[in-house]
Amino acid sequence: MNATVVRQVYERAGGLCEYCHLPAEFFPLTFHVDHITPRQHGGSTEFDNLALACLHCNRHKGPNLAGLDPINGELVTLFHPRRDRWTEHFEWLGTDLVGRTAIGRATVRVLAINAPDFRSVRDSLQREGRFRL
Repeated sequence: MNATVVRQVYERAGGLCEYCHLPAEFFPLTFHVDHITPRQHGGSTEFDNLALACLHCNRHKGPNLAGLDPINGELVTLFHPRRDRWTEHFEWLGTDLVGRTAIGRATVRVLAINAPDFRSVRDSLQREGRFRL
């Protein structure tokens, strides 16, 4: 992937992980350009299939396209940054990201967004005034 595309993905995302909204400015080497629909599932490296993702979200998302809603066990697609509105599917409860919909809940679960170590990073950044919920 060329540097121009990477820069454009960063700019479109406003420097935030498009899944958990962690700011890239504090972790520049651990952010990746994610294939929303992974290549192994037929996803392309076209701009509309790319999202900025922190290492944590990218590692947990992997090639997943769907997950189980922890409330009803329904299989649903994961949050898609190009098709879905973040505020429709997620909200902050302290430093926990809460899924407002089945898609949001499944995404939080599959990406382990509220894992204790990851929540700790957000809590520290929030106390330092570097992470706005």
